[in-house]
Amino acid sequence: VRCMLNIWGVMLFIRLSWIVGQAGIGLSVLVIGMATVVTTITGLSTSAIATNGFVRGGGAYYLISRSLGPEFGGAIGLIFAFANAVAVAMYVVGFAETVVELLKENGTLMVDEMNDIRIIGAITVVILLGISVAGMEWEAKAQIVLLVILILAIGDFVIGTFIPLDSKKPKGFFGYKAEIFMENFGPDFRQEETFFSVFAIFFPAATGILAGANISGDLADPQSAIPKGTLLAILITTLVYVGIAVSVGSCVVRDATGNVNNTIVTELTNCTTAACKLNYDFSSCQTGCQYGLMNNFQVMSMVSGFAPLISAGIFSATLSSALASLVSAPKIFQALCKDNIYPGFQMFAKGYGKNNEPLRGYLLTFLIALGFILIAELNVIAPIISNFFLASYALINFSVFHASLAKSPGWRPAFKYYNMWISLVGAILCCIVMFVINWWAALLTYVIVLGLYIYVTYKKPDVNWGSSTQALTYLNALQHSIRLSGVEDHVKNFRPQCLIMTGAPNARPALLHLVHAFTKNVGLMICGHVHMASGPRRQAMKELSTDLAKYQRWLIKNKMKAFYAPVHAEDLRDGGQYLMQAAGLGRMRPNTLVVGFKKNWRQSDMRDVETYINLFHDAFDVQYGVVVIRLKEGLDISHLQGQDSKSPSSPLNLADQRLLDASTQFQKKQGKSNIDVWWLFDDGGLTLLIPYLITTKKKWKDCKIRVFIGGKINRIDHDRRAMATLLSKFRIDFSDIMVLGDINTKPKKENIAAFEEMIEPFRLHEDDKEQEVADKMKEDEPWRITDNELELYKTKTYRQIRLNELLKEHSSTANTIVMSLPVARKGAVSSALYMAWLEALSKDLPPILLVRGNHQSVLTFY
Repeated sequence: VRCMLNIWGVMLFIRLSWIVGQAGIGLSVLVIGMATVVTTITGLSTSAIATNGFVRGGGAYYLISRSLGPEFGGAIGLIFAFANAVAVAMYVVGFAETVVELLKENGTLMVDEMNDIRIIGAITVVILLGISVAGMEWEAKAQIVLLVILILAIGDFVIGTFIPLDSKKPKGFFGYKAEIFMENFGPDFRQEETFFSVFAIFFPAATGILAGANISGDLADPQSAIPKGTLLAILITTLVYVGIAVSVGSCVVRDATGNVNNTIVTELTNCTTAACKLNYDFSSCQTGCQYGLMNNFQVMSMVSGFAPLISAGIFSATLSSALASLVSAPKIFQALCKDNIYPGFQMFAKGYGKNNEPLRGYLLTFLIALGFILIAELNVIAPIISNFFLASYALINFSVFHASLAKSPGWRPAFKYYNMWISLVGAILCCIVMFVINWWAALLTYVIVLGLYIYVTYKKPDVNWGSSTQALTYLNALQHSIRLSGVEDHVKNFRPQCLIMTGAPNARPALLHLVHAFTKNVGLMICGHVHMASGPRRQAMKELSTDLAKYQRWLIKNKMKAFYAPVHAEDLRDGGQYLMQAAGLGRMRPNTLVVGFKKNWRQSDMRDVETYINLFHDAFDVQYGVVVIRLKEGLDISHLQGQDSKSPSSPLNLADQRLLDASTQFQKKQGKSNIDVWWLFDDGGLTLLIPYLITTKKKWKDCKIRVFIGGKINRIDHDRRAMATLLSKFRIDFSDIMVLGDINTKPKKENIAAFEEMIEPFRLHEDDKEQEVADKMKEDEPWRITDNELELYKTKTYRQIRLNELLKEHSSTANTIVMSLPVARKGAVSSALYMAWLEALSKDLPPILLVRGNHQSVLTFY
């Protein structure tokens, strides 16, 4: 009932006969058929969405937003609510036009035609507002009455076609005649009308198929009612349209004078029109007449048995459609505002009374309708609406296609008679029809939808409806990951894919941001977090899953393109091994382990140091590269969390303040400064690739790369040239190359003394002890440094101390230093000595990255 009332509108009685006159019976049926194809496909799509789960209030908006997501849903909700508000104006103007026609016939115009339409329209819309605010029950009762009047009016017309009165013959109505059918079958376009302009005028008559879905909230069983009702309504209304088009085309000629004296007395030889064969000569109509299909919009009331009933039909068709639209617009708008996609409209979400009536929305709709009623021209208002309705039809069809394409397991409509490709064709058809009807209005509609779409995408409202957009994102990612797995590795496509041992991601911001500088949009970044909670396992797993959600959200919110991977393990080494073996997916697996430097190693339990060093060895075992990052202030700020650096509850001590300042240093623009690369041995080129990647980022683009290498004093120039050639073959920009000839000289005495003092507590001193005491001690504390190894690795020790002197001399003002990480054979060098080397090498310097690739080439000339 809803849909039929909404579809049969003003066009049925006032414009259909004129369309038959212009386009002829054949093309008129084609026009109706084309409109029906669009609405039927949309009807099928609506049914599919409406039967996929529970539909609440908000009709078309609810359907689209829940299946396509807030981006399209929000845009369509606004456009659809607005279209319905303007539709109120169209129907009311159609009503007012008919009333003014009647006034004109009786010579009782108030002012002039335009202003009368405005006055009557304004009064009508106020009355309609009163009826709709009175509530749905009242309105539903009115609908049935209106439908009865409509059906009687149509019946009245059909009966009239069988009673050709002589008094109506001069006006062009002769009853069913084959001659008239033949003559009216082909088109006869006049006044610059075309097939498509006629189609544009007819199309609003086919809209209204969503009237049932719009009140889905008030239906007892929307899942079965919406498909049955919508499709039946389309069928019945189409049959009626076609029937009336054919019958009016077989009864009424295109032009008639209305003059009784034009009967033919003598035979005319050159008169071949159907009217002539029926003894009427309307040849004087070349100049224009008042009657006939082409000239009289009121043909249907002229043909009908009882003319006032047709006027009643027009009134009921226009007013019922106006009422339906006046009710749907605020309901849709209210549903949209409740979802809070556009925060500015929050005030319209409030409902009143037991039915939660959106009174504020009614008022807004009323004002929009009133504004458009003042235009007072049906032909200006109609294309605007057609456009907006078609846009929402296109999106409904598209959302069915999209949901089927995304293969989401949640898409399983109870209504089976839909097809994703037909829906896609329907969506494309809608867009084409929009263009055909009015190309600039279509473009405007596209721009509005796109603008709203971009706004929502950018704002990311906090809603989660399990939409097909989410499903498709997943499907794309899955298919691409699988396709990627079939791709062979190639040195040109090498990407540093980092597993960073961050702990909680917000605990070490400097580490995160520095690594993000060379992985963002380049390679994978996984934040590993080893939970070493000693408690019941179930409790630990619960914590793990809450952390996962919390920190992944934190990463996204802080625009970090990274994943968070927590594991539960006995100690750091186990956790690290789990992550290195299992993190990642297919080709998207880490190949580089990034750790912060263990700053407090001298104060902590040496067993932890042993674990930490073993992490490096494990990484080399699984063919990972290793990067150790050291800031002299430290990295971990978790003990300062919760205190804002601006207004701390208690003033921080100096060290903590410096730590906080250092933790944000990589988030700001780096300015003009140097990144110093100390390339001391070839590890495949990772030491060079990382600084290059860093300088490609916006914040770092003013930084220059300086390269330092070791060389022989007598060949410095030659080495520099060789290195410059190499770098230019690698296409890596550098500002300077320094060859250090004094890299192997002995370090300063005071620095050697300082080193010996540092390692003193960790030495075994086996030469001063009994053999078995020494052996026992070495077994219990394997990390201790023996006198033997100290002697054996003396040159390597001196080298680290010497490098630190050189670093202080050349790179103390650098922004960042990237340097090859010294490695020690597993088991040959004790952890304490190795840790001491790293300490001696990297102390009191700007941020330093100690890098060691896994000896697989990552740079290529080609």
